[in-house]
Amino acid sequence: MKKIVLVAALAAISACSQPAEAPDEAATAEPAAEATPAEAMAADGGPGYGKFKITQEDGTVLTDDVKADGTYSTTDADGKVVETGTWVQKPGEYCATKSEEGAVEECYPEKIDENGVWVSSNPKTGKSVTVERLPE
Repeated sequence: MKKIVLVAALAAISACSQPAEAPDEAATAEPAAEATPAEAMAADGGPGYGKFKITQEDGTVLTDDVKADGTYSTTDADGKVVETGTWVQKPGEYCATKSEEGAVEECYPEKIDENGVWVSSNPKTGKSVTVERLPE
């Protein structure tokens, strides 16, 4: 009989005690960090900005100084600036808008070819250039 009373008392006590409330997950969860889009990379896996040696099909060599602020300038072999504008790197292509009235963005697909050479092409003319990243 004592065992029955003891079991009944324990059952009564446990029935009266309320379990601690679980914290509301929504209230305690830390706000999710805003996702930042991944920066599109140049064909060589580096950032879209830097200095680049551009060799045209006819052998003409130009240097592009592509700045992280979204601007660029192109100089010829004599160091004369022949073009300026703004740029953006998109997946698989480099896009530029010349600093000329009425200029529109033009995008140039780029890739590393089967020989390991970085090639960028002009879809309007069908001509290609080779691109080489220069040391800073």
